[in-house]
Amino acid sequence: MTVERPEVIVVDDHELFRRGLVAVLKERGIQVIGEASLAREAITLVTERDPDVILLDLNMPGMSGIEAIHRLTAIAPLKPVVVITVMADEASLMDALLAGACGYVLKDQPIDQIVEGIRAAARGESLISPRMASRLVHRIRAPNHAELPGSDPKLTSRELEVLHFVARGIDNREIANALFLSEHTVKNHVSNILLKLQVENRIQAAVRAVRGQLV
Repeated sequence: MTVERPEVIVVDDHELFRRGLVAVLKERGIQVIGEASLAREAITLVTERDPDVILLDLNMPGMSGIEAIHRLTAIAPLKPVVVITVMADEASLMDALLAGACGYVLKDQPIDQIVEGIRAAARGESLISPRMASRLVHRIRAPNHAELPGSDPKLTSRELEVLHFVARGIDNREIANALFLSEHTVKNHVSNILLKLQVENRIQAAVRAVRGQLV
């Protein structure tokens, strides 16, 4: 796998859309190693094909996309799931992120943004549709939004510094440069932050940070 040519499984029950998307992704250098129209098929494919990224629709017959994310992250926790959907509401976004998705893109976005979402996931980063990003902030700042687990995570001052950058979507290399640390040290700090915040990825950490007024 290379960051520019990650191996991807595409999961969407709309065959015409899926085939069109697969064709365009291949033109952009993305290696599509499997397709599925149902979530349960995707679970089998992931274990058989070992993809770098899973591109998953939310609204499918049978098992829902949210349940599929839970199952996929349970059986393959190191395989990032990027949601691709028409559902542009805050509740769907939050449900997907809290289930374990590392990215959320809309089907009507420019294809370059969808491709970048896949490549970001392959790099271990996260990307949310620009249209949804502001809604995410609104949602997690809402006073009636339920607090996530762990009200007192007891982060060190350095971890809080790193979390501030993570919440702004800045990658480890840039954080390392800004704080005059090695990338390895930053990676260790991020791992500790995720553990203390009881979250699975950087997006969930950002949600927790803003909602808990940690940044």
